[in-house]
Amino acid sequence: MEEDSYRTIKAPSAEILYKDRKSKFYGYAFPISSEDEVKPIVEILRKKYHTANHVCYAWQLGEKKYTYRANDDGEPNNSAGMPIYGQIQSFNVTNVLVAVVRIFGGTKLGVGGLIQAYKTTAQMALENSNIVERIIESQFQLYFGYPEMDKVMRIIKQKGISIVSQKMELNCELVISVRESEAEKILQLFKEMHGISIRELN
Repeated sequence: MEEDSYRTIKAPSAEILYKDRKSKFYGYAFPISSEDEVKPIVEILRKKYHTANHVCYAWQLGEKKYTYRANDDGEPNNSAGMPIYGQIQSFNVTNVLVAVVRIFGGTKLGVGGLIQAYKTTAQMALENSNIVERIIESQFQLYFGYPEMDKVMRIIKQKGISIVSQKMELNCELVISVRESEAEKILQLFKEMHGISIRELN
């Protein structure tokens, strides 16, 4: 995998079910882009499985620097959230929430049994997800006058740069997006051109 790309899931996974000694474990994986999305998803799962004893989960966000959290939701310490998080790491995915809903079947599984069950359910949820590779991009804003238009457009075409937005008034303003590993080269290229100003946006 390139340094300027990361793996995530394209869409929420279908529900999967893992059973161990009458306990049922329902596993899900969701793409997320911020921590604010976690609670509402977990609440939906609690409502869907109102007889569930635990909704345990782990999430990871970020494309280069990661933040993560693991939640045992009342299961013994580190028996649920961390095994789920371990699967997020082993599939090397980010911007993802993996949740496992447990409906107790009357037989205690013990900490070892729980770790195994949560780990397996999380693994199955991720195996059932469409994992995609995304490129980390940098965005720049370009300002230039109409006389520079041809020059700018030629470079954009040659280099396969995406235009995110454009405003053509007295002067032209473009927001462009380039692969992070190319960003420095593109920045220098436009900086050296007369009549064009460029600044990085993110």
